[in-house]
Amino acid sequence: MTKRILLLVATAFACVSNDGGIVKAFVASSSSSSTSAPPSDATSVTPRREPRGLRSSTLGYDRHGYEAAIDVAETAPRDIASFESWAYECGIQRNEGLVLTNDDGMGLDVSVATTTALSAGTCVLYVPEGWILSSEKAMAELRTADMDQAEKVLSSINADSELRQYYLMIKILVEYEKGEGSPWYAWLNSLPRYYTNAASMTPFCCLCLPSLMRKLAVRERGNMSRLSVGSIKLIPFLNEDTKYDVELCNWAYQVVYTRSFEGPDGDLRIVPMGDMFNHGSDYVEIEPSYDEQGNYYAYTTCEVPAGSPLRTSYADPTNPSFLLARYGFLDEMTLATFCKIIPSHVNRDMEELGYAENRMLFYKNGDVSEEVWDVLLYQHLSSTKIGDRRALMEAHKRGDYEMKRTLHEKYYPETSSALLEHINDFLEQLDKLSGKVDDRQRDINDHPRLPLILRHNQFVRDVFMTAPASPQVMYRPWADDISTRYKKPRSLTWRLEG
Repeated sequence: MTKRILLLVATAFACVSNDGGIVKAFVASSSSSSTSAPPSDATSVTPRREPRGLRSSTLGYDRHGYEAAIDVAETAPRDIASFESWAYECGIQRNEGLVLTNDDGMGLDVSVATTTALSAGTCVLYVPEGWILSSEKAMAELRTADMDQAEKVLSSINADSELRQYYLMIKILVEYEKGEGSPWYAWLNSLPRYYTNAASMTPFCCLCLPSLMRKLAVRERGNMSRLSVGSIKLIPFLNEDTKYDVELCNWAYQVVYTRSFEGPDGDLRIVPMGDMFNHGSDYVEIEPSYDEQGNYYAYTTCEVPAGSPLRTSYADPTNPSFLLARYGFLDEMTLATFCKIIPSHVNRDMEELGYAENRMLFYKNGDVSEEVWDVLLYQHLSSTKIGDRRALMEAHKRGDYEMKRTLHEKYYPETSSALLEHINDFLEQLDKLSGKVDDRQRDINDHPRLPLILRHNQFVRDVFMTAPASPQVMYRPWADDISTRYKKPRSLTWRLEG
């Protein structure tokens, strides 16, 4: 017992903040009767006793489970108050200024903010490893010989790459079946039920999306279908009611795919409380970290004023379409978006020139990334001047930007015309899609994500409208000073760094 307390105190000092808030809370918790991790039998598949640190009188736990199953209906409320009490009892520690907030008034979106000013490098959250759900632990617990048939089904539908997520889904369902007997019950009951991402959209919603977003949406919906009831029904240790409950299996999928993030070691982790940080695109205030024992820490990346949100990065901020498809929010703070130029075939030359969704960018200030110009020039030369196309690639490979500038200026009328044609065609497509949405607004109850889709389409339209309006005023990447334009690190691969 003495060794355990000393270890807890030592970990607390590793997470010390400038104002000492998180240490004060952690030491107070260490001296109570709570535990910092689930008991040794917490990974058992069968119903188990509650962890010693969870007070039944406070949180309403039922040691036998199944008496108060979690309601996964979209209209079910999120119990945040019980979750916060549970987090304290489990040894999850946070800076005294860290609070959970809800801006929509309905409890659908819960995020993290600070009520006190924070210095850079402040530890604002600590989560013991024992309470972190991970794909490695889920597979160690649940991947038995009885799972061979289910895994064969995954392989037959080309879902081998989703094995980590699949076992995390099973772990969520196993804990769901325990009801209030699960050590993670309060966390599970605090999670969202209503989602607005692509997996939750109706087929008609997908038809109202631009081509790239529609492709992402169809992919997400297909992935959820593959990992849901079709393969879950073969899991031998789940109840029959669970296996064939499509709504429940889809909810488990949403929990895993919107709340798990890959760690430095490749393990997928869901960190209770740490999963409440929202995404930031303009900058982030929080950077996650793990120690050698697997404990989670969240540190501030900069000075944070009181009243500020605390955000982390979910994915590339220049790809708002993916963020909407996977996580269900429209990131209107992004500085750029993919230009939506989608060739029928992308060859190796185009990839070398920079064809990628996070590099072929239209910026909100009207700039166009140089990769867009390079690819447009390559496409034009492929059908007209093979010799100049070869010269373009040779110049690009050896860093001869003078030659590239010469080629760009020579064919500028053609590439600028192609770009304007693409912009006009895409804007026309957006107008037709928005009209389709307007026609179905009366069916909003059947398609509740339509308003978000309309906002997405308008956002993309606004970015495209800031793109150059005519060849005479179009931004020319090669017109700047070569020494500053081409020799600086490319902003086209810019990522959030805080």
